[in-house]
Amino acid sequence: MTDTTSMTQASGGGLSAQKLGLIAVAVLLAGLIAVPVAVGDEFVYHIFITICLFAALSTAWNIVGGYAGQLSLGHAIFYGIGGYAGVILVNLGISPWFGMFAGAAVAVVAAIVVSWPCFRLHGPFFALATIAFLEVFRVLALHFRELTGGATGLMIQLNIGWEWMVFRERLPALLIAFGMLLVCLAVAWAIRSHRLGFYLVATRERESAAKAAGVGTVKVRLMAVSISAALSAMVGTFHAMYLTFIEPESMFSLQFSIQIAMFALIGGIGTVWGPLLGAVLLVPITEFARGALGSEAIGLHGFVYGVVLMLVVLFLPNGIMGVVHRFTSGSEKTEGEQAAPVAAAPRSAVPHEAGREVMRVEGLQKHFGGLHVTNDVGFTLREGEILGVIGPNGAGKTTVFNMLSGFLKPDEGRVSVLSPSGEWQEPATPADFATLGVGRTFQIVQPFAAMTVEENIMVGAFHRHPHVGDAREAARETAHRMGLGPYLNAEAASLTIGGLKRLEVARVMAMEPRILLLDEVMAGINQTDVRRAVDLMLSIRDTGVSIIAIEHVMQAVMSLSDRVIVINSGQIIAQGDPQEVVRDEHVIEAYLGKEFTHA
Repeated sequence: MTDTTSMTQASGGGLSAQKLGLIAVAVLLAGLIAVPVAVGDEFVYHIFITICLFAALSTAWNIVGGYAGQLSLGHAIFYGIGGYAGVILVNLGISPWFGMFAGAAVAVVAAIVVSWPCFRLHGPFFALATIAFLEVFRVLALHFRELTGGATGLMIQLNIGWEWMVFRERLPALLIAFGMLLVCLAVAWAIRSHRLGFYLVATRERESAAKAAGVGTVKVRLMAVSISAALSAMVGTFHAMYLTFIEPESMFSLQFSIQIAMFALIGGIGTVWGPLLGAVLLVPITEFARGALGSEAIGLHGFVYGVVLMLVVLFLPNGIMGVVHRFTSGSEKTEGEQAAPVAAAPRSAVPHEAGREVMRVEGLQKHFGGLHVTNDVGFTLREGEILGVIGPNGAGKTTVFNMLSGFLKPDEGRVSVLSPSGEWQEPATPADFATLGVGRTFQIVQPFAAMTVEENIMVGAFHRHPHVGDAREAARETAHRMGLGPYLNAEAASLTIGGLKRLEVARVMAMEPRILLLDEVMAGINQTDVRRAVDLMLSIRDTGVSIIAIEHVMQAVMSLSDRVIVINSGQIIAQGDPQEVVRDEHVIEAYLGKEFTHA
């Protein structure tokens, strides 16, 4: 659970603990100014300026590396751009207060150009790509000597005063560094507390599930990296003024990029205050060691970072903030074997009548190499209808679902959805399908494990309710309807498999869909949960939502479905009334083998 999440909990004990946590943060921030002023030593001033600078840079990096989960090891690109922009403009007579915004603008453009292709990469490949781009910028800085000074570097014109960010005393520099830290913390907190932060964490945890909830995953990542790059560049401008001299090896340094990430990893990646705690812990240790040992301490900071990181990985896998959460989070309810009852309406004895058509599927064809996965699949779905899709394993059912929700593009054929305005449209992407009111679950449950139950459902609710307060209210209402009310503050990872499946349905229902695609939501759960799920699906159907359900639990298919489609070897072999379909000899052959058709 994130620190921002904990702060929003409403339990009495938890709330007082969070107040204590906020007081502790306020005291820590005040100490960054009070301690050096009280000591009055120049070296102590330097240490606290360095703490503020590294904490600000790490906080900016955390927006991409923590919230969005993109491990950028080339973040010094943006820091270097800011530094060079500030120095070049200062030498032209332009104040760094303006130069920092120019550097931020250039950094944003560079961030988009660099990140757009890199976001196609995952895991270590993204990190390696950012390192490669960092090296490119370093070489460019060496090459354009007239602009950057090349390997000899650039010295700033020593104009003293606030206008130029150059001072004889250390206190003004500390105030500026502290102010930048506050700005970075405020931006990080604002992002995590609003829809963008929820979307970033959801994208980090389960990109497919985020797309199904209507999240533009590439768009939100680009927003995150743009904000992060702008903040890093602004801090880089001030740091260049503080150093009074810059050169490519230090401004575009891989070691520097790793240091920035290291503070967040040690403090608590993906949290608002983790980077600050990491910098407060590590910077004084290394700087005092350097001051005490002098030239003998060259490279010591790398050793210190390595030792601390090793200890954190072994004993504090969630960083310092993981320990803090143990004391600030109140006891949370987790789901046991007996789930809470679901408020579902019993099925009426009156036959259900479906309304107008809301989806048309025509001639879907899909090949994976030489394998013909779907062959001329076509059907219609009506308003308020439950359409069951059955078939043996490997029949192509999930491939059909992926084409019905935009995750796969059919080689031939089309999927048309009736829009709320009454026009037929052919959506192409998951976001397009979500906009038209098509929501889906996944065969393998995809919760946002690091988020609470409430936050998971809020990701879906944001689709219709952009404001946090409205989304939270909608999420809580949905959770109570789905029997998840007692577990709102529990992490999703603590739920049983039945609870996780209900959570996924709840997340989709919070989107207020018109068409619900359920991919084996009853697989692997006990009979009690199956009966509960059947009642829940019927209550959803009775609100006018159309449902297409892939299921292997025949008891559920028979009691749920108004119509059934049977898919085998990628094509529809039977469809119609459930009782008639299961007696079809082709269906029996597909499930049990040819020898059973005349049994």
